[in-house]
Amino acid sequence: MTLPTYDQFMLPLLKLAAEAGEIHPIAGLREKLVQQFGITPEQRAVRLPSGQQSVFDNRVGWANTYLRKAGLIERPKRGYVQITQRGREVLAESPTAIDNLYLQRFDEFREFRERSATEEPLAITPNATPASTTTPEETISKAIGILNAELRDELLDKVKQLTPEHFEGLVLRLLHAMGYGGSLKDVEGVPRGPDGGIDGTIKEDKLGLDVIYIQAKRWENSIGREKIQAFQGALAGVGARKGVFITTSSYTQQAIAYAAQLRDSKIILLDGQKLTQFMIEHDVGVSIKETFHLKRLDEDFFTEVDF
Repeated sequence: MTLPTYDQFMLPLLKLAAEAGEIHPIAGLREKLVQQFGITPEQRAVRLPSGQQSVFDNRVGWANTYLRKAGLIERPKRGYVQITQRGREVLAESPTAIDNLYLQRFDEFREFRERSATEEPLAITPNATPASTTTPEETISKAIGILNAELRDELLDKVKQLTPEHFEGLVLRLLHAMGYGGSLKDVEGVPRGPDGGIDGTIKEDKLGLDVIYIQAKRWENSIGREKIQAFQGALAGVGARKGVFITTSSYTQQAIAYAAQLRDSKIILLDGQKLTQFMIEHDVGVSIKETFHLKRLDEDFFTEVDF
């Protein structure tokens, strides 16, 4: 038999997560899937073109990811999974299969797909061919989109675990990585005041021609208009014109509209998704896992080189 696709692993994986025991190591569930599907050692040894991971592990990993994004399982700690009440309710419906279309009924999964801006993860098999409606470059871009969407969610979960003080420090380090402030030592030494709704300041450039004031909130609930108004008042109190309000959550439409119509001061709003996207772009809290080189024909080589 051929190796099952990632979506063909979804229902079996969910059923295994529902077996006796609250928390399951994902490594143990992979071994059970090997036995259940009769996967041979040869099939399991096949690796991705990059050589970094086996195709089997990759597909089970994506099945795990998609079930989590739909809220059917959760990750109580790294390397472990646990079925949720929603997952048990799905199994009670006795579905014959679970795939992306089935998961579209859940808001969290649709939101994740919208953030990744793609239809399917890259079809990862040794001899995979891109969909006929997309070019190879488009396929690569779509794959990067869904990988980054998952990374943003993982980053946000990690950031939410930081203390308020460490979160403020992370924000300052990110702004420095984006080109603001002087040396990193200077940024780390920025004092944070307890009052006035200002958690830190950073120079707009290396010369310090202007100062940006920062409000950093490690929150779960959406930030409303009143918080932005309070921050604006704090800026006015110190004679400042520029501020950045950063949160791990989101903003209400009223808050966004209020910040957009300000004239005497400028307040930029960064929600959790924008924050983690900037972290990825500027290599803060992330590291490069793999590097792919897309090469093209060098016409100059064949016209200028003397063979």
